[in-house]
Amino acid sequence: MAQRVDGSRAAVTRREVLEIASWVAAGAALASGARGTSAMAEQAPAAKPPAYRGDHAIQPLPFDPTKLKGLSERLLVSHHQNNYGGAVKRLNLIEQQLGSLPADAPPYQVGALKREELIAANSMVLHELYFANLGGSGGADGTAANLLKAEYGSLGAWEQDFRQTALSLGGGSGWVLVAYDRRRRALHNWWSWDHAHHVAGGAEPVLVLDLYEHAYHMDYGAATRAYVDAFLANVRWDEVNRRVEAAQRGGAGA
Repeated sequence: MAQRVDGSRAAVTRREVLEIASWVAAGAALASGARGTSAMAEQAPAAKPPAYRGDHAIQPLPFDPTKLKGLSERLLVSHHQNNYGGAVKRLNLIEQQLGSLPADAPPYQVGALKREELIAANSMVLHELYFANLGGSGGADGTAANLLKAEYGSLGAWEQDFRQTALSLGGGSGWVLVAYDRRRRALHNWWSWDHAHHVAGGAEPVLVLDLYEHAYHMDYGAATRAYVDAFLANVRWDEVNRRVEAAQRGGAGA
């Protein structure tokens, strides 16, 4: 605004009017933006903690399903997409449902979801271990072979025990797990039922065989023995050895 020498103010020029108007408009826009940002922050829901996000991702097959001996591409892809993929999706939904329960949810409702959470989580983890220990040429060697000999007397005796454990689950629902027991620093074959039974004490699964019928029925029907033969012929023992050595160091084997 112009000012005369005698201190009185001159009339406001058109230019000054426009400048003042632009400043007022800019200030109003800033204030409005700040109010909008604040309102959005107030309305945005807080991020869920990891336990309730349900954001587990389906891992791709770690091998070419056309290359395995005695296990068809059709079987492997169906197993991976429908059974493993279904477990991951189910776990995600269960976690989200648990996170949405009210604080006074009845115990039976919580218990039902927690049981299903355990089953889905173990199914996801065991399927990932199962697929990751396939794609090899069979024949135990290395660190795992040495520990199996020490535990069972010979690789032949270990394999006989492993096969018999597998056949005991034939036509049923379960897993055979070779697990590293940190207390004894040894490998042992374990029978596991319904994704939910495993030895307590922190044993780390290093070789996983899926004995649910979905893992072999498409190729072998009820011929469990033939499926176990095919599985053992495709084991990646370098991966098994990696898991054993990680468990010996105290790390995660998967």
